[in-house]
Amino acid sequence: MKTAVPRYYHLDVEVSPERVGRVRRILAAHLRFWDLETLVGPVCHSAELLLRAIEEHATDKNTSIEMWWNGQHLIAAVGENDRELRPDRELRSCLTRIAALSDGWGCCSTGTGGTVIWFTQRAPVDDSVPLVPTVPEPALREVLQVPRAVPVAVLAGAPGGDEAPDLREDAR
Repeated sequence: MKTAVPRYYHLDVEVSPERVGRVRRILAAHLRFWDLETLVGPVCHSAELLLRAIEEHATDKNTSIEMWWNGQHLIAAVGENDRELRPDRELRSCLTRIAALSDGWGCCSTGTGGTVIWFTQRAPVDDSVPLVPTVPEPALREVLQVPRAVPVAVLAGAPGGDEAPDLREDAR
């Protein structure tokens, strides 16, 4: 059985007509690398729709694209910094198409006045896999030393034996 490792990818790009195709290929390559071939089409198409709408309507073309994979869902988000861009007006047709392509979507404003538009894609049943459990790290960074093998008679102070050795750490 395959297990999934949580994945994250972030890309900052200044949107231009020729860069939209490049970004689509970069996102597709990451999805293929993550073994998510079935999600390449809808995710890349939705991201391309958003980037083309931002390129057409926004005055600030700097955007951030992020993708998160958790083993069952892929979440993709595109953030833009244009205070004047209104998703409910300029991006309405784009958001309608994204809603039809994705399992869920939404948008929210940022503290700087920009907007983040996100959408999710659920992996098909055969692609959804459990996450790899994380291995707990030991609380102690120092490994305690095992005492040297000392005959029991010496430790008990048996008659005729030497003095019992000092087994403290600092006595070694």
